[in-house]
Amino acid sequence: MNITEKIDIVSIVGNDICVSAEDGVKVHDVISKALLEGKAVEISFSGVEDLTSLFLNVAIGQLYNEFKDDELKKGLSVVDISSQDLDTLKRSVERAKEYFKDPERFHSATDEILGDDNE
Repeated sequence: MNITEKIDIVSIVGNDICVSAEDGVKVHDVISKALLEGKAVEISFSGVEDLTSLFLNVAIGQLYNEFKDDELKKGLSVVDISSQDLDTLKRSVERAKEYFKDPERFHSATDEILGDDNE
């Protein structure tokens, strides 16, 4: 990964509010395309005013279903992010890693808690 693609979240989303899954998909698709092209990706959160875990789960968390953890560690970096938003990002990444390691376990636990209507 010699070439680094800088991704400005506000430019992709079109504003400084990063809360919806739809906007997360837009960001995810740009990141995924760059990684598939063998580029390193630097994601800038400059100017982001509102950021939710839903947005991050879709934009970044889904990458852990498509790429190996070590590929993302080497090829993905974030800049211009507040410490609070960085904490939210770290939680999203950890949840994604755990989920994609064993999705069935999460579905079983959810069914057990909520009751599985399929029985």
